[in-house]
Amino acid sequence: MNPSEIARVEAYLNATFGNSTIRIVPPKKRGGPIEVSVGGEFIGVLHRDDDEGEVSYSLMMTILEEDLPTLAKVK
Repeated sequence: MNPSEIARVEAYLNATFGNSTIRIVPPKKRGGPIEVSVGGEFIGVLHRDDDEGEVSYSLMMTILEEDLPTLAKVK
């Protein structure tokens, strides 16, 4: 992804989720993962897909069981 694409996807995520702390971090080396963070904390990776000229982006987010609140805190 080029810097313009990163800026556009980041702006979209910020507007969609109403959160201005979402950041897309370009890969440190070519071909590396494009990381997404919220408030400075890593939440997942972003993938770009170009299928016959149609470009789409997908965000893969992993949620660790240990990070989930207990059921009592959810109610």
